[in-house]
Amino acid sequence: MIESVLVANRGEIACRVFRTCRDLGMATVAVFSDADAGALHVREADTAVRLPGAAPAETYLRGDLIVKAALAAGADAVHPGYGFLSENADFARAVIGAGLVWIGPPPEAIEAMASKTRAKELMGLPPLDLADVTEADLPLLIKATAGGGGRGMRVVRQLTELEVELTAARAEALGAFGDGDVFVEPYIEGGRHVEVQILADAHGTIWVLGTRDCSLQRRHQKVIEEAPAPGLGPELTDELYALAVRAAKATEYRGAGTVEFLVADGRAHFLEMNTRLQVEHPVTEAVFGVDLVALQLRVAEGAALAATPPAPHGHAIEARLYAEDPAADWAPQTGTIHQLAVDGARLDRGYAAGDTVGVHYDPMLAKAVVHAPTRAEAARKLARALERARIHGPVTNRDLLVRSLRHSDFADLAGHPGSADPAGRPGGAGLDAARLDTGFYDRNLPGLTAPLPGAPYAALAAALADAAARGGRFGGGWRNVPSQPQVKRYGDHEVRYRLTRRGLEADAHPRVRLDAAAPDRVRLEIDGVTREFAVSRYGDTVYVDTASGCHTLTAHPRFTDPSDLVAPGSLLAPMPGVVVRVADGVEEGCRVRAGQPLLWLEAMKMEHRVVAPASGTLTALHAAPGRQVEVGALLAVVASEDEEA
Repeated sequence: MIESVLVANRGEIACRVFRTCRDLGMATVAVFSDADAGALHVREADTAVRLPGAAPAETYLRGDLIVKAALAAGADAVHPGYGFLSENADFARAVIGAGLVWIGPPPEAIEAMASKTRAKELMGLPPLDLADVTEADLPLLIKATAGGGGRGMRVVRQLTELEVELTAARAEALGAFGDGDVFVEPYIEGGRHVEVQILADAHGTIWVLGTRDCSLQRRHQKVIEEAPAPGLGPELTDELYALAVRAAKATEYRGAGTVEFLVADGRAHFLEMNTRLQVEHPVTEAVFGVDLVALQLRVAEGAALAATPPAPHGHAIEARLYAEDPAADWAPQTGTIHQLAVDGARLDRGYAAGDTVGVHYDPMLAKAVVHAPTRAEAARKLARALERARIHGPVTNRDLLVRSLRHSDFADLAGHPGSADPAGRPGGAGLDAARLDTGFYDRNLPGLTAPLPGAPYAALAAALADAAARGGRFGGGWRNVPSQPQVKRYGDHEVRYRLTRRGLEADAHPRVRLDAAAPDRVRLEIDGVTREFAVSRYGDTVYVDTASGCHTLTAHPRFTDPSDLVAPGSLLAPMPGVVVRVADGVEEGCRVRAGQPLLWLEAMKMEHRVVAPASGTLTALHAAPGRQVEVGALLAVVASEDEEA
């Protein structure tokens, strides 16, 4: 019997495993880097062991240090979580060799499938030979041989871009997984990302726990996942199940695993087998009524699965909440989380109020999961839960998630009732109205990132709450003489108002009546409809929560600080991070063209290109490899051809 489990991971992943361990009466051990010393997963564990350093290569990718930590803390088992070393066969062998229980598949199975190239060969699908790639093979997808989560992946549409993207993919893969090997394969556009969850024991039983659709992705990382995958049809579903079982049998698999496919033109194209639990496993848990982590632990203890899995019921959807700005090329965000509360959904989180999101790791804050009898109900329930959530801190993708769940390309699945039949197959006739594929965000991003309507009313509510906080009077006793309007500026919004015995008089809002105002809450009647505005202030940043979302406002000082002005053509760091390299030949005084990559920043395990905003001359270059920069730091200045003229 397992008594104590060390989780060789961090954040939401570790917190999720700890929850089940507590339910089963098992003690928990965390490991943490210096950057994670006060992290939620450390606070939730019974004991914790420090891994000196901050970068993943120094800490969470050091299998030797993690094994020592498990032995020092008295753990008798190691759960790898998902990511980092979870698909590293050498790490699994080191855990077993130290006399600890490995909560995962045999190292031989990991070795067979963790390398995507070997996995494809095992399934009879060898990758392309780089030396033989031609224009006819385009577009191509570069992928890291180890790991996943979109790191080390690049789409190449022109052969002239191949070498540059190979270099970027190798560097990113090395930083994320400790392995810089990559390979290329044909890039299938317009496909759906569908996967099959399996669970196997040491007694020959293999469970197939339905399908999931993970097609809504940005930068090859999943954003919204659901189970079962809608609209596949019984024949295609049976084919997916058979291929998943074939992969499990070929590797004599044990534990939880996922077989991933791209589905296009009614055909299944094998991608890879992830020999671990997936981030999106909660949707399968909800549909089948199981705890996959508990089943992993029991299989590791030698228990046998039942002959058949439980029957599925209903539909589940999960949305990943990231600290990122989708409108700014998905740039990751950092800062302090002031509030993080989502009612009406299961919330698997890695952060709590008061925690700080740093630059070293993946920017995912939490996962929100709902289950309902039908797909339409699940989508409606999750969209509403996210819409009313209190999320104050770094910019997140929350509004994008809400709009994605309500978008016709996602929601309008004609003929699909959204529930599984007794055999676990999705019902319905197909995707007649929806376009559910990996190109969803490429097509729809501008509309999904448009500003939330109602910002002028939110600014008015913020100004009235500010007046109430400063002792403003919202009642009788008003003077009869005219007064100058009160003026408050938030971002692009200027609020002018008077409070008279007749009530609120706002120049830009003649049809608004003030019902009540307090420092944290304002009630306005707008065109005859009463609306509530919850107001929270943190320094100069004001969050105004409404029934349809949250507005983030920045209170402006009365006078502009001259130091805030920057020269035309200045390239500012869009996020805090490290300059990993500068493009060959780029130096002060050189000519550059619009869109030309100048340098690369690394933040949260992803590389981000900084490109020339216009054609002209690079008049200043302040970036150098290895330099740590804060958001807004001046990296370079490009004098455009128009300025030169």
